[in-house]
Amino acid sequence: MSLINESHDPALKSWVEQANQPGSDFPIQNLPFGRYRSIGADEDFKIGVAIGDQILDLQGTGLIDSPDMNALMALDSTTRLTLRRDISRGLAQGSPQQQAWSKLLSAQDAVEMAVPCRIGDYTDFYTGIHHATSVGKLFRPDQPLMPNYKWVPIGYHGRSSSIRVSGQKFRRPQGQTKAPDAAQPSFGPSRRLDYELELGYFVGRGNELGQPVSIKDADDHLFGVTLLNDWSARDIQAWEYQPLGPFLSKNFASTISPWVVTTEALAPFRAPLKRPEGDPQPLPYLDGDFNRKSGIFDVMLEVLILTQRMAEAGLAPERLTLGDAGAAAYWTAAQLLTHHTVNGCNLQSGDLLGSGTLSGPAANEAGSLLELTEGGKRPVQLANGEQRTFLEDGDTLILRGWCERPGVVRIGFGEVRGTVLA
Repeated sequence: MSLINESHDPALKSWVEQANQPGSDFPIQNLPFGRYRSIGADEDFKIGVAIGDQILDLQGTGLIDSPDMNALMALDSTTRLTLRRDISRGLAQGSPQQQAWSKLLSAQDAVEMAVPCRIGDYTDFYTGIHHATSVGKLFRPDQPLMPNYKWVPIGYHGRSSSIRVSGQKFRRPQGQTKAPDAAQPSFGPSRRLDYELELGYFVGRGNELGQPVSIKDADDHLFGVTLLNDWSARDIQAWEYQPLGPFLSKNFASTISPWVVTTEALAPFRAPLKRPEGDPQPLPYLDGDFNRKSGIFDVMLEVLILTQRMAEAGLAPERLTLGDAGAAAYWTAAQLLTHHTVNGCNLQSGDLLGSGTLSGPAANEAGSLLELTEGGKRPVQLANGEQRTFLEDGDTLILRGWCERPGVVRIGFGEVRGTVLA
């Protein structure tokens, strides 16, 4: 069955004129969900749909009767498709809803955004094979990938309480570190603070404890995709991660974009899952016809930096890398969800699955400074004369993402900004 319908029609235009501008992140073909309220308002956050440079109050339209985003995310796929169709028709040029709905719009620059939903649990995976290989070479030149990597999606349970929306400012993390030649560890601020370029996959409909989700049904349990910067203190992690994995090096901050681009909006941008020749095929529980043909979300990802000096001088952010998530991921979102539940683990609406760092095969496609600087050996030279091996106080990292293909209207994810404080 085709996932493409009238809401994806490239000829479709909106009566919100800015949505029709070439290059807009939020044309009528997108319709991502988020939570917002007017800046300074003493009110609860509302569910909104981004359209151009505006936000539509979804509850005001009468199409939903609850401000609970998690409840919306838990709707079955048929109901979600109907909701998308009704929103699209109401925002389309010539819609009889235009007069009423025009009163439900708020300018995006006049609101504050919240984390899109209640995130009960967060699991971070390690699907970027080029990232895993590059980092592995730094520490294990003879065996960059561990023997299990191409057989099982690697993941660990993270902390959801420190996940914040774009604009997050956080203190430089502290913890124990140990220099190779030191007799004992020391305590202090991280000197090797890094970003991690990821996609976040939000769970829609959950599953009961003890009831695995099959690969055939996994896509029906995925609500949408967001941008994710899962910050990492590399020096703290190097000392603490054996034998149980990351702890203080990862739990201090994670930043996500305020908009969730639904899997329905991403239907025209699906791509086949391709394994390199000679690699093992997934075990049967992780393998399915649809997943092979259309399991990958083909998203372009960009990383920019704005240092404090650049900001004070009025300079624009400078690009660090640009890459394709579709070429970076070894496992699909559906495979992550299926593997997560195969032992009966119960996922809930709003749970977040991180893709892990998505790096391409080329140096200018790296998803972290650890790779870009080869572990700090090759500093990045910025146009204003500054250099970076790892992040310094006052640095702002910006992630952007979008999908585009010939014959299809480009859609975007907005951006994620996060700033490191002293």
